[in-house]
Amino acid sequence: MNRYKNINRRKSNRIYIGNIAIGNNAPISIQSMTNTHTEDINKTIEQIISLKRVGADIVRVSIPTLEAVAAFSVIKKSVDVPLIADIHFDYRLAIKSIKNGADCLRINPGNIGNKKRISEIINHAKDKNIPIRIGVNSGSLERDILKKYKFPTPDALVESAIRHVEFLDTLNFSQFKVSIKTSDVFSTIKANQILSKKITQPIHIGITEAGGIRNGTVKSSIGIATLLSEGIGDTLRISLAADPVEEVKVGYDILKTLGIRKRGINFIACPTCSRQEFDVIDVVKRLEKKLEDISISMDVSIIGCIVNGIGEAKIASLGIAGNSKKSALYKDGVRQKNKIDNKDIVDELEIQIRKKVALLEKLSNDA
Repeated sequence: MNRYKNINRRKSNRIYIGNIAIGNNAPISIQSMTNTHTEDINKTIEQIISLKRVGADIVRVSIPTLEAVAAFSVIKKSVDVPLIADIHFDYRLAIKSIKNGADCLRINPGNIGNKKRISEIINHAKDKNIPIRIGVNSGSLERDILKKYKFPTPDALVESAIRHVEFLDTLNFSQFKVSIKTSDVFSTIKANQILSKKITQPIHIGITEAGGIRNGTVKSSIGIATLLSEGIGDTLRISLAADPVEEVKVGYDILKTLGIRKRGINFIACPTCSRQEFDVIDVVKRLEKKLEDISISMDVSIIGCIVNGIGEAKIASLGIAGNSKKSALYKDGVRQKNKIDNKDIVDELEIQIRKKVALLEKLSNDA
């Protein structure tokens, strides 16, 4: 039985950021953004590598200065994940970023300036076949639109986005995606619902400035999952005041929950109670950390007692049903003869998971 809703994706054009396809039913990509000083080349490279390790498809890098755009050139040559140059205010930084190897630009036309400057950016993007993301945020709407609507309403945000889409159309430029973001979940949802019916370009989704890891995850999950369940969204970013690595993890958790895209271990774990025979919270926490590098999708059940433990273990790739001192291990629904000492669950499960991953990888390569 299919446990997931059949989601009909919105039809859109397709663009490419490096080798990553965006739109036209391509897999929904997950982005994050470095929070290091771009001028600190080594730290920025290190963070990009960490983001790729947990599954980031695309990484955005802020370019606020000439020193940053020079550093970007070195960074780009040192990593193999597509990089988006994030530009505000100074159109010359956008042009230099294109020359320094950016796979995509993120610009907010509302703060770049006049149309002549935007046209110059587009001409260079055309020359290098570099796509652009038009980013409209509630905090930086054009003055005339804000004056008209008095507040960054969904209609105001959409009007700003459509203005920029139409301008790029007049320049014969089609290699772009559009995003509308606010920190308010319902305004973001409504704006993207309206936008999705007005344009054919790919849409980047997210809740901007969502907050810390707990509150931001909740807000992002509600907003992004609502849009994705309606088929809206071709690429996404979770915006958290936290380690960017956590943004990527949350993004995958949302996609896994909706059955849209799977990566890594899906831990099915009980919330714990006085029946637990081992420390489930500690076991899951340690295994999540140890197994971050795994990209193959797999369900692993870790239940602290036999009330639900056996049933969950039988439908997982690997499962633990807690019992006193020693717990039962299940592989592909079959209970194994040898039990696992509760103190050894983390080490033994890691071994079993990695064996299973190696087998799945071999089967995939042989196919």
